[in-house]
Amino acid sequence: MSPLIRCPRHCPQARVRLFCFPYSGAGASIFYAWSDALPATIEVCPVQLPGRGTRLAEPPFNRLEPLVQSVAQGLLPCLDRPFAFFGHSLGALVSFELTRYLRRHMGLSPVHLFVSAHSAPQISGRDSPIHALPESEFVEQLRCLNGMSDAVLKNAELMQLLLPILRADFSVCETYVYQVDEPLDCPISALGGLRDEHVSRESLDAWRVHTRASFTLRMFPGDHFYLNTDRLLLLRTIARELSNSSVVALTGSSDPDVKTLEVSEVLSSNSLEAISS
Repeated sequence: MSPLIRCPRHCPQARVRLFCFPYSGAGASIFYAWSDALPATIEVCPVQLPGRGTRLAEPPFNRLEPLVQSVAQGLLPCLDRPFAFFGHSLGALVSFELTRYLRRHMGLSPVHLFVSAHSAPQISGRDSPIHALPESEFVEQLRCLNGMSDAVLKNAELMQLLLPILRADFSVCETYVYQVDEPLDCPISALGGLRDEHVSRESLDAWRVHTRASFTLRMFPGDHFYLNTDRLLLLRTIARELSNSSVVALTGSSDPDVKTLEVSEVLSSNSLEAISS
């Protein structure tokens, strides 16, 4: 397995690899617990980007194009079986452009693309860029995003370690320029939180133009970081969507509920919406 990938549990019997791309400032470890709740036929493969975790000594990328090229080369040895991508926030943008890069340069495609908590790429960002703000203003903006605890934000030593990574990650998003291209051939699922004040349902629905295959929009109860608060519901959704692909038979799960429980049975219709085409 590539050093880019930090698999918490290898699954030789897996029929699909799910590569997971984290949000700004996060590392592969946010996905480690996913293996415990997904079927053994899905191998969870968290992606460790430069500048964090086991790659802390490497400088982070601050532009998307070289980041995607580097990830593509690192992942290539792992694409010897069917694979899917999940990306949250920054990770959604990375996984989308990586999918387009693999199609263009390697003739490869994931069986499914999950884009989470990020507006469709053709929608211009409404917020002012923050990656170059003075430190105090930048930290205040991070506090407003609700993605870091006050304890972390007030830890000066830890923040000095995190700030260069966060600035680089925000720069990747804020300097990105969307280029029109043909729709993808793989299904896309756009996922978001009903209480997300930064990414609207409408901006998630706009992802539908990027696929010739099926599209689903699913909303969860939480905010921008619903993947932490609504994790089990999210994983049930991912398992269900991948079960619709011919490459995955949802058997052998350590949690039978993941295989059989429909998300709509757990939540009322006004707390989770699904739109399919």
